[in-house]
Amino acid sequence: MTVEPGTHWSVSGPEGAPAIVFVHGAMMGRSVWWPQVTALADRYRCIAVDQPGHGSRRDQTFSLDVAVGNVLEAIEHETNGRVILVGLSLGGYTAMTVAGRHPEKVRGLVIAGSTREPEGFSRLAFALYAYGLRLAPEPAVRAVALAWFRRRYGPVVAAAITAGGHFAKGGSAAVKRLAGGRFRDKLLAYGGPILVINGSMDLVFRIGAGRFLSGVPGVTNRMIPRAGHLSNVDRPEAFTALIEEFAETLPT
Repeated sequence: MTVEPGTHWSVSGPEGAPAIVFVHGAMMGRSVWWPQVTALADRYRCIAVDQPGHGSRRDQTFSLDVAVGNVLEAIEHETNGRVILVGLSLGGYTAMTVAGRHPEKVRGLVIAGSTREPEGFSRLAFALYAYGLRLAPEPAVRAVALAWFRRRYGPVVAAAITAGGHFAKGGSAAVKRLAGGRFRDKLLAYGGPILVINGSMDLVFRIGAGRFLSGVPGVTNRMIPRAGHLSNVDRPEAFTALIEEFAETLPT
């Protein structure tokens, strides 16, 4: 994965190839997309963006307006103006917001681990999760996360997906901003083709998917067996294959 000097995103793949923009989840950075970029960059223009409060934007305060602006900046600089937009967890909510506000920029939308509206009881759950991350000592959270990644994925993958750092405080601030938001409306406003991915073990989002997606047109709903919330790393080949299968169905 190559990094363009002076920017907050990384770019791999041939100029002029179909573009895919990847938006990461809370606490991670753009390097979490290493498995997908490595697999796809020979035939797609892959752009992985850092979110506010994370990675190269760790000093930027998260808001959806700022996050959307960052994604649009990358689209405008690196593509012909229309992309496949892929978001995981927090990145899924950012991607839905981009697609709902700027459908002309998004050929196809892929969201993973983000099929629950953060309102009602879920709003409380989002807020409590954010509060817990804010209280926890960031070095301890980082150390536990890195140890878990090494154990689960091995040292090479763990080092690759955390190369940009790990950001509990940035993740806390971002998740807090999601609480109370209405994202299903953004899918309806988008109106284009949507691929939804959930891991079979990501019960919070998998179980909420049916209600969240009810009445939304153009949805393809897929589950990856034996994958959790970080489904793109738990089962990278399956996740990447679903993206490419979806991409091949989209009009140019």
